[in-house]
Amino acid sequence: MLKTRLIPCLDVADGRVVKGVNFVGLRDAGDPVEAARAYDAAGADEICFLDIHATHENRGTMFDMVQRTAEQCFVPLTVGGGVRTKDDVRALLLAGADKVSFNSAAVANPDVIAEAADQFGSQCIVCAIDAKTVSPGKWEIFTHGGRKSTGIDAVEFAKLVTSKGAGEILLTSMDRDGTKSGFNLPLTKAISDAVNVPVIASGGVGNLDHLVEGVTKGGASAVLAASIFHFGEYTVGEAKAHMIANGIPMRLT
Repeated sequence: MLKTRLIPCLDVADGRVVKGVNFVGLRDAGDPVEAARAYDAAGADEICFLDIHATHENRGTMFDMVQRTAEQCFVPLTVGGGVRTKDDVRALLLAGADKVSFNSAAVANPDVIAEAADQFGSQCIVCAIDAKTVSPGKWEIFTHGGRKSTGIDAVEFAKLVTSKGAGEILLTSMDRDGTKSGFNLPLTKAISDAVNVPVIASGGVGNLDHLVEGVTKGGASAVLAASIFHFGEYTVGEAKAHMIANGIPMRLT
């Protein structure tokens, strides 16, 4: 049976790890390379770097950070934020990323997923979906750090981008982000049921039971968390032990 992955997420702004609530109110959580090294040592299955400001001025910082992290860590790195073209994918892969995540650019032009997957393979192309609940059982995609509504249905979009070649969906519930109230399980389940690629559940983890629920009730293949790890509430090891105790197969280093 495939093991479930546990992924600490490092939101990066101006070269620092930050964490907010519902995408705002950011506070500093340290140096990204040091944090990645600590999570690698702690047994994280992957690390996700998201450049949340993703301006061109920041791009040089991001390449440098990915390169320094890849030199010091053996854990796979997924990098996203401001990725617009297959050339951006190439540059990040050359810097040391294992997977590259599209977000706003894929919403604007889903064919960019196909172009990148054709050139580099679906296994390294992730599509990040930031979704808000608009009515019971309906979720809409928002872009630009959650500020811009699109009118696009999240479930239909997930089907579209996987048909274009996205090898994984990074699904963030904007309603739950940073709230510590648990994943949006109906959203996670709807997307997991709709696509035949792994879904990473993101947004809302406040305790270890939430991680379990993302898999057992949401159907996710991987669970992502930030606050509970960054601020020392739980360790990666504690999280994995709790998931194993609840019958979820995990990789132990």
